[in-house]
Amino acid sequence: QVQLVESGGGLVQPGGSLRLSCAASGIIFAFYDAGWYRQAPGKPRELVAVITRGGTTTYGDSVKGRFTISGDNVENTVNLQMNSLKPEDTAVYYCNAVRQPYDYWGQGTQVTVSS
Repeated sequence: QVQLVESGGGLVQPGGSLRLSCAASGIIFAFYDAGWYRQAPGKPRELVAVITRGGTTTYGDSVKGRFTISGDNVENTVNLQMNSLKPEDTAVYYCNAVRQPYDYWGQGTQVTVSS
């Protein structure tokens, strides 16, 4: 059984930082394209960042230069370092792992940026 479990969300002030982590069981992240997506209330789910099996990274336009995605093959995690957070970053953040035809999602972790 495959499980993706996100952690690290919470409440942070504007300009602050958070580090999200996604731990996988049942799969090895190194064999998947992995990413982070987010969904704010009333908005569609959007891409935050993706890291491919080959290590190529892609970022959503709104987070470029502020967020960094990385994989840890020893811990079997995918992490998202979020700096210079803004109120508009407030959303539920979801971890994803894809290797066709398999597509796995975590339950999400809430990130709230507010003073």
